[in-house]
Amino acid sequence: MPQSEWRAIFHVDLNAFYVSVEIRDNPSLKGLPVVVGANPEGGKARGVVMTCSYEARKLGLKSGMPISTAYRLCPDAVYLEPTKKRWERYGEVSMKVMEILRGHADKFEQTGIDEGFLDVSDRTKNVEEAKDLAMTIKKEIRDSLGLTCSIGIAPNKSLAKIASDRQKPDGLTVVPFDDPKGFLAPLPVAVIPGVGSKTQAFLTEKGIVTIGELQSVSGQQLLKWFGKTGVWLWGVIQAEERLSVFERDMLKSMSVERTFSEDSEDFEHVYAQVDVEARELAGRVRDANVKFKVTGVKIRFKGFQTFTRERTLTGFTDSEEALRHEARSLLKEFEAKKKPVRLVGVRVSQLKREKAKLTRLDEWAHE
Repeated sequence: MPQSEWRAIFHVDLNAFYVSVEIRDNPSLKGLPVVVGANPEGGKARGVVMTCSYEARKLGLKSGMPISTAYRLCPDAVYLEPTKKRWERYGEVSMKVMEILRGHADKFEQTGIDEGFLDVSDRTKNVEEAKDLAMTIKKEIRDSLGLTCSIGIAPNKSLAKIASDRQKPDGLTVVPFDDPKGFLAPLPVAVIPGVGSKTQAFLTEKGIVTIGELQSVSGQQLLKWFGKTGVWLWGVIQAEERLSVFERDMLKSMSVERTFSEDSEDFEHVYAQVDVEARELAGRVRDANVKFKVTGVKIRFKGFQTFTRERTLTGFTDSEEALRHEARSLLKEFEAKKKPVRLVGVRVSQLKREKAKLTRLDEWAHE
């Protein structure tokens, strides 16, 4: 690849972040099935699993799973419900990781408390230099913070994200820069970010199981099947996506959203997920030393139909209770639709910094 065309993007994903921080701070948890999320209350609670250790995953547990299901599968796991103090700890560790990543990037984009994109096109000349840099990053995070991460290296963001998920934990996956489409071809369509079980079922009915089979479908057909999402999907599977790594210079909003492992028709499960997200987001708000005046929600149904709603409060606050109440209230109108939900998110905006002291607020954004 000529240097003028060289573009190297990393996606860095910390492995089971919340659990990893808990194990780092309490080594006696190492090797055990550990779950961070709602209190299971003996299997009666309606909360969800935020994340779990790889030992727990081997027993069938996964992020987004109802905590009651997790308890039935593994009642002897260690269940940890984060306190305000633990949220502060997660934020502290995340900030240190992001400082490391930013120091190795030409451009940096944090996409969550535990992941981000790095554009390293200017500081690397070829694949080998990119791999060496990735190994340096992994070692620095491990040596200084005691955490592992998985890194995907690719010519664009979508491919890098897919690659980072190929080898976990503590993996490094390099997409062949001379044949990115070939790298994608044998993979199941499920690895495409945003493609869930319902979309997989739809494509299976069409005889499409692998990305290679999907690559043979015309862009016009994808547009017909999925609307505007089909245009994005075509760019991903053809390895043509060229979204920029965007550095957030100013924090304008903060949000948390998660896709359910399976579309949920139980709206109480949706509310339970919102409660978890509100708690997480309120913790980030406090750690970022800001208050919010606008609350919002995002909900995505089967078929990728997505809605957002916002409400302006009478004053600024950082209250978890207020955020949870407003989020539930905004979602109430969608309950009557009785449609399968695939994603729900909580958002705050119109932020006001509490002190004049400068803070790295951009590292808490998850837009």
